[in-house]
Amino acid sequence: FVTIEMVDEVQVEYYDSNTQRLITKQDWVDQANRDKDPDYLERATENRKGNQQVFKANMGVLKQ
Repeated sequence: FVTIEMVDEVQVEYYDSNTQRLITKQDWVDQANRDKDPDYLERATENRKGNQQVFKANMGVLKQ
């Protein structure tokens, strides 16, 4: 499961179920999030993990 966030055709964030970590791809995104909310990466990573589980469940339903 992979999510990629883009802004103006530039990748800014990446989440991969293998690492289970949200990674910022642009320094300015990392700095802006850290300035605004120091816990952003932790919360956003947990959010992506939840999205991963919902997607997995939805795929199970679709297979039926």
